[in-house]
Amino acid sequence: MSANNIQQIQEFLPHRYPFLLVDRIQEVDLDAENGAVIRVLKNVTINEEFFNGHFPGHPVMPGVLTLEAMAQAAGLLGFHMLGDNKTPTTIYYFAGADHVRFKRPIVPGDQICLEARYISGRRGIWKFDCRALVDDEVVCMAEITCAERDLEKA
Repeated sequence: MSANNIQQIQEFLPHRYPFLLVDRIQEVDLDAENGAVIRVLKNVTINEEFFNGHFPGHPVMPGVLTLEAMAQAAGLLGFHMLGDNKTPTTIYYFAGADHVRFKRPIVPGDQICLEARYISGRRGIWKFDCRALVDDEVVCMAEITCAERDLEKA
């Protein structure tokens, strides 16, 4: 997959504006020493819809959207790990978040590097260790759980 092609990202993720929170894949390493890992970018601009109400005069990216962005990164990693076993009707649902910590707010102008590292997978339930970084500083971390489903069998 070309790291710069948002159309290719959209082939993996069902999300669309305003809920697609991944702009670019920087790196996918399926053979990483500590488990498969992906690094993706999200550019945060003042034009994001959520800044209209969160918060007027003091724009802050909602924490739940940071978690959603990490889940989208984890889903992308899961699709890469599936390889040829991925079907057009395969989808990952964000199923849970544990050990969530927010270190500082994300604001317009920030570029978030989202990292997801595979922890485990069993019976369609996948766990990922995720981090969001701005300028190499961890701003959020969580263990994200995704549920793999086939929409035709659901």
